[in-house]
Amino acid sequence: MTYTSVSTYTRTHTATHLADVILGSIADILGTLGIDATRVFADWDTDQRAISAWIEEGSLASVALECHQPGGAVAPIFEFPVSYSGTGEGDRKFTADRAALARYLAKLQNVPRGTAYRLFCSYNGSHSDQTGWSPGTRASLSGMRSYSFGTLAAGPHASAGLRYFTK
Repeated sequence: MTYTSVSTYTRTHTATHLADVILGSIADILGTLGIDATRVFADWDTDQRAISAWIEEGSLASVALECHQPGGAVAPIFEFPVSYSGTGEGDRKFTADRAALARYLAKLQNVPRGTAYRLFCSYNGSHSDQTGWSPGTRASLSGMRSYSFGTLAAGPHASAGLRYFTK
């Protein structure tokens, strides 16, 4: 019984940590690109609860940030893939590489004024319904180049990476 309690407690903390790092990184990316991030902060609690719940249940495959430009192009796209370890024996501490992210963001190209964003989540099968989230259709990645940042954040039970797609 104690093992289950400790495992659940750690899984909850990992889920909260990863959700906060993902949302904070999205806010940083939007700020760097000059896209208004007001909605990220206004919806933070709702989005954090949903992303945390999906990570805790192990159903979240990735969170995607799509930048929709006024001319119709969707670029760049950022994906935050989530991977899980069944035992929680991997990284026993909580980490986040925000300094490396800052260096990475300095290399991003600007987007046109008026670019908006959308967030999408992909799942590993069934997942719980969460307030504020509904089905949607992601933009195609066809013809886009992909760059991997590597691991953005980690904790016991799960980690989150970052991939960047551009034309």
